[in-house]
Amino acid sequence: MFKLFKDANQRQWIQWVIKFTGWSSFLILISSVVMSFIGYVVSPQLIIANIVFSIAFFITYTFQQHMTVYVIKRVFGAFITLLVIATITFTLLRLLPGGPFDQDKALPPEVIANIEAKYHLDKPVLVQYWHYLSGIAQGDLGDSYKYIGRSVTDIISETLPNTLQLGIYALLICYLFGIPAGVFAASKHNSWADNTIMTIAISGVTLPSFLVAAILILIFSVQLNWLPPALWDGPEYYIMPMLVLGIRPAAIIARLTRASVLEVINSDYIRTARSKGLPERVILFKHVLKNSLIPVLTFSGPLVSGVLTGSFITELIFAVPGMGKHLIQSVTNRDYPLILGLTLLFSAVLVLTNLLVDLLYSFFDPRIKLS
Repeated sequence: MFKLFKDANQRQWIQWVIKFTGWSSFLILISSVVMSFIGYVVSPQLIIANIVFSIAFFITYTFQQHMTVYVIKRVFGAFITLLVIATITFTLLRLLPGGPFDQDKALPPEVIANIEAKYHLDKPVLVQYWHYLSGIAQGDLGDSYKYIGRSVTDIISETLPNTLQLGIYALLICYLFGIPAGVFAASKHNSWADNTIMTIAISGVTLPSFLVAAILILIFSVQLNWLPPALWDGPEYYIMPMLVLGIRPAAIIARLTRASVLEVINSDYIRTARSKGLPERVILFKHVLKNSLIPVLTFSGPLVSGVLTGSFITELIFAVPGMGKHLIQSVTNRDYPLILGLTLLFSAVLVLTNLLVDLLYSFFDPRIKLS
């Protein structure tokens, strides 16, 4: 009896920690997003608190769901995946004809030799590869070939906050509009509201982002003069880029949610809930929605990573000082360290988001067990 009481208290305590850390992390994240949107500087202490609460939430949740071994295996697999991606990218760059300084004006052989010696390009390929891996292990991604005197880490730390800021705003639009629109369309199946929402969603999926950006600039900047057409200097500058980046994912989420809700809404337990007299709104958002989010959650892994790392076209059109410009220029300039650094960053975000999505499966559907 004492052991059962002790186990019950332990489970209750773990459940309380999960709720406290989860809600704390969520509220801090929302407050940080709102503060950054209206122009306030988010303090480092708030960011650190959010990271601590998030880590505490996932550690406690993983322990409660008995997924510790699974997470350790996935983290180990993530390091292997990143190592393979780094190796393939490094090899492909070295196999390309020419070198990173071939586009520069003609230089004396002595100068070229000194430059190659500075960046270890005069060494054999295996030595270069070992030097690159050693730098990654020490947190050093190397120095840019084209931005003289600047390291890849400095470039990423300077541009990543703007890209993440744009991505988070776009994700808010994606989920805040996509999921309710899909649920409402499914609840009004085959009605004019359903057809209208799906027509808008299909248009959002098919229209390219550069066309949507041009239309928004023409209407809100040129014709109405309500919003600035470019730059990233305040809330009024954020609106059009976040709309352009968030419209297509929101349309996809709306279609996925609608299809999933239509499958769940005809289940036996939903008919039982209706027979008990529950309001339709409660049935939709409490019983149907949670069981309909598995397809949306599956799609959210690559979606979140793609949106968070930004859209190169959106950043270029609206002159957002993010990573898009550097990735495109690094390819055209054959800037090996910058290409490798950005590729590793994008890959790490994708691997991390996929891991988090897998962990959340059992939260939305307790029947799913990860082992």
